[in-house]
Order: sequence, then C-alpha cells, then structure tokens
Amino acid sequence: MRRYSAFAIAREAMRYHTGWERAWPSPTPKAAYDVVIVGAGGHGLATAYYLAKNHGMTNIAVIEKGWLGGGNTGRNTTIIRSNYLQDESAAIYEKARSLYEDLSQDLNYNIMFSPRGVMMLAQTEHEKRGYLRTVHANRAQGVATEFIGPAEIKRRLPIINIDGPRYPVLGALWQARGGTARHDAVAWGYARKCAAMGVDIIQQTEVTGVDVQAGKVTGVQTTKGAIACKKLALVVAGHSSVLAEMAGFRLPIESLALQALVSEPIKPCMDVVVMANTVHGYMSQSDKGEMVIGGGTDGFNNYTQRGSFHHIEETVRALVETFPMISRLKMLRQWGGIVDMTGDRSPIIGKTPVEGIFVNCGWGTGGFKSIPGSGWAMAATVAKGEPDALAAPFSLDRFKEGRFIDESVAAGVAH
Repeated sequence: MRRYSAFAIAREAMRYHTGWERAWPSPTPKAAYDVVIVGAGGHGLATAYYLAKNHGMTNIAVIEKGWLGGGNTGRNTTIIRSNYLQDESAAIYEKARSLYEDLSQDLNYNIMFSPRGVMMLAQTEHEKRGYLRTVHANRAQGVATEFIGPAEIKRRLPIINIDGPRYPVLGALWQARGGTARHDAVAWGYARKCAAMGVDIIQQTEVTGVDVQAGKVTGVQTTKGAIACKKLALVVAGHSSVLAEMAGFRLPIESLALQALVSEPIKPCMDVVVMANTVHGYMSQSDKGEMVIGGGTDGFNNYTQRGSFHHIEETVRALVETFPMISRLKMLRQWGGIVDMTGDRSPIIGKTPVEGIFVNCGWGTGGFKSIPGSGWAMAATVAKGEPDALAAPFSLDRFKEGRFIDESVAAGVAH
C-alpha cells in the first residue's frame, strides 16, 4: 500500500495525479474464510482491522449488500463523546474517543478528527442535577468532563439564547475532548488499511442465508454464491434482526428511522457541538459551513431512509428557540438512517445461541462515536471466542438475566 504524505501529493500534482492507485480492490470471493463479517460500515470494517492488527487474523471477508459506508456510517451527524453515566458505557465510548484521537496517524488517512468540544445543555433543574451527577461519575471513570454555567456557555457560543421563554439555559455538561470526525473518511480509512493487510472487502453482495449444522455456523449463502467460514460476525445495525432470523434466533431490538439535515452553508458561527436534550435537538457546523442538525428517532418502527417533514419541523422548531439565527436559514438536504434500538438503549456485543456466530448491534443513535471501541471489543470477542472486558457487560444474556445498562434513563437521550 502506498503511503499518503505531503510529498506524495506534491509528486502526483506534478504528473496530473495519474499515479494514484485504487484505495482498495474489488476481489472475487474465495470459497472459504476464517471469519466472514457481514456489514462494511464503520463497525464491520473496524472489527476486521483490529482482528488483523491485534490478533493477526487476515483470512477475512467483509461482505456488504450495497456500497462501503453506504449505511448509517454515511448517514449520521458525526458526534464523538464519552460522557456517559454508566461505567460500562463510559469505558467503551472513552476507548473509542481515545482511539479516534490518533486514528488518522494509525490508518495513514485523514479522518478530519476535530476535538472541538461537546456541550450538553441543561434546560431544566432536573437535567442540571443529572449532569452534575454525571460529572462526578465521569471523574471516577477517568473521563474528563465539567459543568459550566450560563455565562461560560455564552462566552463559548455567542449565538445561543440563554434566556429562552420556555427552556432557559441553566448550564451544560462540557467535554472538551469530544468533537466530530468525517464519517465517510473513517470508513474509507479502515477499508484501505484492511485491504492492505489482506482482508477481502466484497461489495454489492447480499447475504441470503446462513448455513448452520448441528448448532454451529458453517458459512453463508450470498448473491455471489456460497462462502464457507469458521466464524461469522453480524454487524449490520438496523438489519441485525433479519440476519439473526436467517440463523435461527431472535434479537431484542427494534429498527427505527433517525433523521438529520444540513442547512445552506454560512460563515463560521459556532466551533463546538451542542446538544439540547430537553427540546431534543443537536447542532454543529461542518467544515463547509453547513449547520448539521438532528434530533430523536421516529416514533414508530420502519425501514425508510427518506426522512419526513413533520419530524424535521419538530426538531428545527425546538432549536430555533435556543438559536434564533437559524430561523432564517434554508434547508439544503435531509436524510434518514435505520438505527437498531435495544430496550436499555445500550449495544449488544458477543456470542449468540449459534456457535461461531457473533453479533454487534443495538448502538441506536450512538453508533458513530463508538466505532473504534466497538471494533476493538468485537475483534477480541471474535478472535478469542469469549468477550473481553469491554464487551462482556453488553452480552445478549443480560436481557434474560436482568443486567440492564439503562442509558435511556441515565443519559436522558441516546445520542
């Protein structure tokens, strides 16, 4: 694999960029692999990368029904944070955040990580008390956060209206090392590095069946033929229940659309990420000047990726009160992604009732921020056959044992 550098860019500029090689090939599937990973989004590619890097496993196929990074990885709002209340959640998200900091150097691919800070507004007394509790929990977990007052919020974010008529801003949970990254660059960087290490990335190939004999996985059926494997990892977000049904078991998840939009580009006006959970909206400004806006999931199960105007109206109406200036902006585009939600709003990572099949799903609206940590934990689980310390609390068994990691209550929002 050719190394990207300033010298390489200068050299290619001199010869009209004719010497760049393909970032990753399009191989023909082999008859058998040690591991087949279904889903070439951020989580699936990160799993493949850390299997190769940390565990020396390279006879791997990553199978994708569509195109690489075309699912939720390319349809999110790029927020990265780790200020969760529950210890298990904070551990895996902080692992992900710390890996994000050096990921561009690790992959030799600029993922445009921007630790601009994440500000979670407290707009009720109850929310303020909750965030103060989170600060104490984060301190015990080794996650650097603090609670800041309205004056400091206004100093950091001049466009905010802290004296809203319904929900005045009482303070905020501030994580200085949170931020954003370029979502498709994360997928492309992992894919390029995986391909260089010998992993086959097979796009436009749908899994149509899972082969199981005597309670153990033996392979998958695809639109390009049968592929045998010793281990199978299902990393397909909102379609996890579909693949699980093919293998003969059920997952406690439901699939919903999560919508987002961007405005027309404007001059820089905010350099932090803001989340307003009481009114349920969040916003940041992209490198191109667009205001990136999102809110909660649809109120009903569905697989649509079109988005809907009523939900966008609810989200924007809530944010306009806190940021009056955005009322004059035009919407540039909107979209939807399919997220997979568990009852406790925490993920599932680990073994399944079928020997050799592992699942990574249930990230809900917090999938992008967790990609490196998720891949790290999933790779260790697949390689060893047992979950590592990061993954162990998120096993499928917790739902029948009552060991919930309830982030819906702890965080007030799952983003």
